[in-house]
Amino acid sequence: MTRIEFLDRLCKGLKGLPPATLKEIMADYEAHFKDAAEAGRAESEVAEALGDPDRLARELRAEAGVKSWDEAKTPSNASSAIIGILGLGAIDILILLPLAGGVIGTLIGIFAAAIGAFIGGGVLFAAGPFMGLPGGIAAALLGGFGVMALAATIGAITLALTIWLVNGLVWYARLHYRVLKPALEA
Repeated sequence: MTRIEFLDRLCKGLKGLPPATLKEIMADYEAHFKDAAEAGRAESEVAEALGDPDRLARELRAEAGVKSWDEAKTPSNASSAIIGILGLGAIDILILLPLAGGVIGTLIGIFAAAIGAFIGGGVLFAAGPFMGLPGGIAAALLGGFGVMALAATIGAITLALTIWLVNGLVWYARLHYRVLKPALEA
């Protein structure tokens, strides 16, 4: 995504904010791109590092609403702060929470299946030579070892995906903390 595309989407997402606030926010993000260009970074790299401009606009709207409420406790400022925070919360509750629950449940299920397959492979490896299976002792030992290796591989991949998911959730929580930080410090 180019600088122009990023800033256009951000500006569209911030529509309705007071002109001074909008101008200040846009100048800040324009400065991000300018500083990065001076440092030799590509526009697409900067846009990717800043994240989704639509999501960023929602966060900035919530932050601006809370800031305006802090400055002047009027009913309109209260409503803009509440609407901004609810906008972030609605995304979390309606979209991300069910999605994260499904992904977490799937990862737990796959991990449990990998443990079960590993135990089953161990049983085949240990008891197979005495069971008179087709292919003899070598087939039972190799089959048991193969099932255990496959289960260990699936478990390792599941663990890597779990770490990736936790890192993503931490990143997402930091975004929310950035919005709520001014209110927590007061």
